Amino acid sequence: MTDNPQPAGAVALVPVALSARHVHLSQEHVERLFGAGHHLQPLFELSQPGQFAARETVEVVGPKRSIPGVRVLGPARGDTQVELSITDGVVLGLNVPVRLSGDLAGTPGAHLIGPRGAVRLQQGCIVARRHLHVHGDDARRLGLQQGQQVYVRVPGPRGIIFDGVVVRVSDSFRTELHLDTDEGNAAGVSSGQQVEVVADLCSQLCGRADCLIAGSSGDAPGRPYCQFTADSGVSIR
Repeated sequence: MTDNPQPAGAVALVPVALSARHVHLSQEHVERLFGAGHHLQPLFELSQPGQFAARETVEVVGPKRSIPGVRVLGPARGDTQVELSITDGVVLGLNVPVRLSGDLAGTPGAHLIGPRGAVRLQQGCIVARRHLHVHGDDARRLGLQQGQQVYVRVPGPRGIIFDGVVVRVSDSFRTELHLDTDEGNAAGVSSGQQVEVVADLCSQLCGRADCLIAGSSGDAPGRPYCQFTADSGVSIR
């Protein structure tokens, strides 16, 4: 890593980390599911420092069906959170909202079944909003800020531009884009693949000198293609 600022218009490449369905448990729920005094046992380390996949798994039960063998991630957290894909929600019979991690108010619950007990969650099931973990040094180099929304361009035969990617900055992070399996499959992307972070769609991907709307457009407005380019048949990719 370097503190040298990113040149204007330069492409910022970051690796992808695909996230399959998983559960974060509070210590209270760890003990209710796996027994009094139990602590999560690391199976392997994850890419984010201090995080690990645990040996423990649970069954997630919804109104329609259940999904067994859902991996628990550690260490234990303050609140239990079940991170699913939209497809998982369909299987379970849950209308799972897209939320940032920790934003659990008003989300649906589920039953969790472990080898030593069960827990009924009143809330906690989410589809994780796509987000970009950025180390502080990389954030300064790339000109990114906490809470900023950017685009990410995935090249390839199923290339796609993801919008509304939320930037999360911390010196404890390893810089990488987090997508769920639905998003990864749609783009044909795999973990470790390099993708392009685009803070300003018009200047970095389009480059039309005669653009009539660029001056009034904002960063990551949620529409990666403007009507002007659609009508003129010009692609910004």
